[in-house]
Amino acid sequence: MRCPYCGHDETQVVETRESDEGDVVRRRRKCHRCEKRFTTYERAEISLPAVVKRGGARVEFDPEKLRASMTLALRKRQVSIEQVDAALERIQEKLLASGLREVPSTRVGELVMRELKRLDKVAYVRFASVYRSFEDVDEFSRLIKEI
Repeated sequence: MRCPYCGHDETQVVETRESDEGDVVRRRRKCHRCEKRFTTYERAEISLPAVVKRGGARVEFDPEKLRASMTLALRKRQVSIEQVDAALERIQEKLLASGLREVPSTRVGELVMRELKRLDKVAYVRFASVYRSFEDVDEFSRLIKEI
């Protein structure tokens, strides 16, 4: 593992821990050259389904794009990064559990809305107002009454 501080190729594992779920290994490492310590995480590489857009285009699932959308909806709200990370994990787990190789973008959007509804009602309404296209104010009002 290359040192992120000095770029040296030789590092030593000082401590290794598994997460409670057993799906991530955390390693503390020490560089032989600069002697600084840093943390690395190992997790199994998984293949998430491709996302089929409304126009038919297929794109690779991008968790960072999802994080950016959720973060925008949660802007200035009292929701921690850990809560957002947990929500993203739940979304990815549901996509993996589906066993599908492709998933419509509408399904991903619904999963995001469900998680935002759990985290913060205001963020849910923000996301829904952009994600769903409403014909009129009454339709939007019905969404708000649902929560």
